[in-house]
Amino acid sequence: METPQQVKDAAQRCIDRHKDELHSLSRDIWSRPELAGNETHAHDRLVRFFSQDDTWTVEAHYRLATAFRASWGPVGGGGGGEGEPVLNVGFLCEYDALPGIGHACGHNLIAEVGAAAALGLKAALEIRTELPQPVKITVLGTPAEEAIGGKIDLIKAGAFADVDLVFMAHPAQQDASFLPCVALDEVSVKYHGKASHASAYPWEGVNALDAAVLAYNNLSALRQQLKPEWRLHGIIKHGGEKPNIIPAYTELNYYLRTPQVKDLCDLKAKAEACFRAAAVATGCRVEIIYPSHGYYNILPNATLANLYENNGKALGIQFQEQSCIYNYLAGSTDFGNVSFIAPGIHPFFYIGTDAFNHTEEYTEAAGAEKAQLFTLRTAKALAMTAVDVVCCPVLLRQVREDFSLAKLKQEKQLKGSNTALTAP
Repeated sequence: METPQQVKDAAQRCIDRHKDELHSLSRDIWSRPELAGNETHAHDRLVRFFSQDDTWTVEAHYRLATAFRASWGPVGGGGGGEGEPVLNVGFLCEYDALPGIGHACGHNLIAEVGAAAALGLKAALEIRTELPQPVKITVLGTPAEEAIGGKIDLIKAGAFADVDLVFMAHPAQQDASFLPCVALDEVSVKYHGKASHASAYPWEGVNALDAAVLAYNNLSALRQQLKPEWRLHGIIKHGGEKPNIIPAYTELNYYLRTPQVKDLCDLKAKAEACFRAAAVATGCRVEIIYPSHGYYNILPNATLANLYENNGKALGIQFQEQSCIYNYLAGSTDFGNVSFIAPGIHPFFYIGTDAFNHTEEYTEAAGAEKAQLFTLRTAKALAMTAVDVVCCPVLLRQVREDFSLAKLKQEKQLKGSNTALTAP
């Protein structure tokens, strides 16, 4: 029987063989950026990529218009017969871009990593003649991470119901097996006043712009009373029509973020008090709406993180010290919601630039050939980590125990707050 290292070597060789196709896939997605929920070209390109190998079963428009699923297997098993449980290993691809600056978060590279790691694991399992249980590989195309939370819609649609492990990786300025992505809620605030001539008879109007400005200032004053890790930031989305008309309608859009889901309830209550106070002060009517899914923080999985680091170091990846990692306050992702329903890992990887995500410089770096070395190296580390887990029941059990303990800890914390951990 092949040794674990021989199986991992097969995964690496496969990724190297397909490097030109993978680069072309990534570059094609990068060159035609599409916003959340509208990723038709990226969807079609990924569907074609997997469909060229008829050993993959590919489902286009899977549960969402621009989502897809590609599956392979199951293979192997311990001789338990037809009813033997299948271990379904999931790899996630993101591919939506940002308004105005394209792939400034490198989601084209996330798609490439997911596809490459899946190919690598497939090649590894094709030479592994014995496995503890049957293994299946599932690649999910998960759209709209930047705006809507496509993974949460897919969770609700049952797309993750049979997935046992979840792997993906995200571009950043450093290599890290884990960064503490934070919980997020988006809030839309609408003020309704009364229009009037701003010069002739302003006393007849109820100024919705005054309400928006007061709310903005209220939140700015609130910041000094917030915990250091909490964040709130936003814009006045609509401020009126013309200077000589008392604005009858204004709208603000804010993001509220905390390290843990349990803290969001407190921050939301404080922010809502600021919004309502501005309405009272100006005589406006206020609507407070949460228009999109809330993003959870990512549950850590120590076993997967350690395996990923060991495999990454073998490939030359240099990881940050843990103290540096945990002092870094990251953004938010709908992968957090996935991490509450299945054990998973969401490492970050360097792509050859010190530029920050969501900048024009990062857009250029995400499309550059220089990023390929780092991207494919990350895919190899993910595939090798998956090999470790599917070939060793002890490690799989540890991964599942880590997941159960992390989720139980979150649930205990939530009992002491007013936040309910609803189904993602």
